[in-house]
Amino acid sequence: MSDAPPPIPGLREHGIVVLLVDDQRIVGEAVRRMLAGETDVVLHHETDPGRAVARAEEIAPTVILQDLVMPDIDGLTLLRRFQEHAQLRAVPTIVLSTKEEPKVKAEAFALGASDYLVKLPDRVELLARIRHHSNAYIAALQRNEAYEALQRSQAVLAAELAEAAQYVRSLLPAPLEGAIATAWEFVSSTSLGGDGFGYFDIDADHFAMFLLDVCGHGVGAALLSVSAMNALTAQTLPEVDFRDPTQVLAGLNDAFAMEKHNNMYFTIWYGVLHRPTRALRYCSAGHPPAVVVADGGPPACLRSDAMPIGTWPDAVFPEGVTTLPPAARLYLFSDGAYELTRTDGSLMRYDDFVAVLAARGESSGPARLAAVIDAARATQGAPGFEDDVSLLELTFA
Repeated sequence: MSDAPPPIPGLREHGIVVLLVDDQRIVGEAVRRMLAGETDVVLHHETDPGRAVARAEEIAPTVILQDLVMPDIDGLTLLRRFQEHAQLRAVPTIVLSTKEEPKVKAEAFALGASDYLVKLPDRVELLARIRHHSNAYIAALQRNEAYEALQRSQAVLAAELAEAAQYVRSLLPAPLEGAIATAWEFVSSTSLGGDGFGYFDIDADHFAMFLLDVCGHGVGAALLSVSAMNALTAQTLPEVDFRDPTQVLAGLNDAFAMEKHNNMYFTIWYGVLHRPTRALRYCSAGHPPAVVVADGGPPACLRSDAMPIGTWPDAVFPEGVTTLPPAARLYLFSDGAYELTRTDGSLMRYDDFVAVLAARGESSGPARLAAVIDAARATQGAPGFEDDVSLLELTFA
């Protein structure tokens, strides 16, 4: 029964290839007979040491057997040439010599020899050493090939993830101008994140907005986020009046039960503005409360607590209602925007983040959001975030 490990799938098979460098043909014949019958061992004999490097380049040996005493080029010089060759320096070399001298052995090992045998050795011993050194070299080759294959695979995966991330980002809405103006910041902690947001007209009087956050990161989270965003913006949830936030969240909860989506769930804040009256109806499913900021007043947190989407089949989603004051700014955001660890080790709280949103500075728009993101980075003392950060601002004239 063989003790050799099974081959690694996808790696090139390597047989044992022996290059014997010895000017004596009788030695070559003796080694050939020793290896005869070993079907996994291929022997090549080179009698001209001057051609040894070129022959090794040609046949790619897994072990080199070489004499020390040869005409024109001595064995130590040949060892040095093998070691200076980028392709051959890693190939194990077994020195064959008639001399059993410690000084010669030491010099051979100093020049890169892997082993030293007094010729001609016993057949069993020669085979054992050939197999030992060849198997170690082949294992190193396969390790390097596996690493290179992994690098190629990672490069392909990174390119595909970048393309997917660009696609997800392309689904995010274009900024609006006019009576309702919008701006947003989206900073993913990985190539693909699970945040998504959007806004759309339901009819002439009703305008909807949402921000959702899928648990986890990666391809699965991004796919669920995209599916949920499409269901909302295309208004494809069956038998749902999108003007009614409670119906929308209930419809999402039915469509995205976590047991049908690889046990993933998401939080969401969804609101509908009635343009004529400025009444804003909203529901939340485990999501941070949205914040209304208006000149001359404290920030208002639009809280409506319920279980995240997909976690409970019969979940109830209570509705909140508020009236937006003139020039109001509404902020929707994911918890990655404020669940930060400060440089002193303490944790930032939701109320601290609300204070940042309400602080004086740029009144609204991209500059305002960029300042908020910069403040979050300063809070944690690092440019990257451990979680996705989404920040959506809607300004109502």
